[in-house]
Amino acid sequence: MKKIGDYVIYQEKVCQIKEQKMNEFTKQESYTLIPITDSSLKLTVPINNSKMKELMTKEELKSFLSLIPTISLIETDEKLLENEYKKLFHSGEREDLIKIIKTTYHRNQNRLNNNKKISEKDNRYFEMTENLLYSEIAIILNITLEEAKEYVIKEVSLKVN
Repeated sequence: MKKIGDYVIYQEKVCQIKEQKMNEFTKQESYTLIPITDSSLKLTVPINNSKMKELMTKEELKSFLSLIPTISLIETDEKLLENEYKKLFHSGEREDLIKIIKTTYHRNQNRLNNNKKISEKDNRYFEMTENLLYSEIAIILNITLEEAKEYVIKEVSLKVN
């Protein structure tokens, strides 16, 4: 069972557990979750909700980072790309988040290299996905979001070189 103050991932947000109480409406034991990116939002979630995920441990994070260079880009028809982004983003799998980040980054770099504007769709999914992944890493390592991004870039570049 989780404790007050623990962090979890729920609905593509990293949240802190603020309290545990009986939900008056459902009569279920529930957690009150506060997303770290929006402290004005309070989510009441049954404690046995299967969509609530644990954050990675530091050891799992190291293992995950070592996999990043091997995770492939998304290969699908342009017309199906946004549906694929949505499906992968909502899958709850961190590897799928990396697929989105790598694909959107690659596509936007290609557009910039060809003197074109970056894709709004790619940029939106890139930012949403980065925010979720780096929020989790920032909490795990007790650092800022920007430091989490720099940490991932540094660790991945060490694995590639």
